[in-house]
Amino acid sequence: MKILITGATGFIGQNLIRSLLSKNYDIYCIVRESSDISNIDSRVSIFKYDEKVDSLIDFFKKEKFDGVIHLASLFLASHSKNDISNLILSNIKFGTELLEGCKESCVKWFINTGTFWQNYENSNYNPVNLYAATKEAFESIAKYYVETSELIFTTVKLNDTFGPGDTRSKVFNIWNKIAKTQEVLEMSPGEQIIDISYIEDVVSAYKILIEHLDSDKKEELKNKEFVVTNSEKMSLKDLSKVYEEVTGAKLNIIWGGREYRDREVMSPYDKGVIVPGWRQQCTLKEAIIKTMENINND
Repeated sequence: MKILITGATGFIGQNLIRSLLSKNYDIYCIVRESSDISNIDSRVSIFKYDEKVDSLIDFFKKEKFDGVIHLASLFLASHSKNDISNLILSNIKFGTELLEGCKESCVKWFINTGTFWQNYENSNYNPVNLYAATKEAFESIAKYYVETSELIFTTVKLNDTFGPGDTRSKVFNIWNKIAKTQEVLEMSPGEQIIDISYIEDVVSAYKILIEHLDSDKKEELKNKEFVVTNSEKMSLKDLSKVYEEVTGAKLNIIWGGREYRDREVMSPYDKGVIVPGWRQQCTLKEAIIKTMENINND
């Protein structure tokens, strides 16, 4: 199976690529010409996109992909007026050009990546921020391509993710840093409920969905949304206690030292349907241990 992946330089993309290569899939990646590709596996074929839609469509027609996994996006928790153009270019225009390439070359399926932040306060649609609004807008645009081609479009919605090798400024990396330095960290009151998934579980969901899309049940996935969720949800403050228990570290956190952000997600989206056949493999404690072992060995 020949699969094109966007967002290959990101944390999820790198982990997904390694796992798919182990299944002997033929993996291609599309990156910007300015992207650092040093961490992409050498077995991957790389297409550098010059941001000209004609060259993208020619690439699709030449390679004739079975499917596309769309991970690339620009995430901004909040935006300024100067960010609007980049959000639309990254999260709407680029995705639409991919869909045009899919239609022109008869790609069979497209796995989109959405976010729980499209569903603030558990609404069917209520974007937390402009980033989430652009993600929803792209899904609406995809409807046209589904109706005018044979493309099967499905979405996997993610909340927060973590795991070994994650270099993003995420909560466990921040806590690991202050545990080592004994810095004091001001955080919100910490009552928001956290739904954070381990990278192996996230990758597993995509792999299972690929298998479904390569089966005689693939039509059942058209226009469907699925979620990856952790069964062990807890408040941010309680999550810090689990971290301290697992690592033996003491975190110098001032809870309430800063205000909740505007439109803070106090309770994550819980109305989603998991990928058929998927289940969480690692407990939260097991996943934190694996992650911290990797960080401390670096």
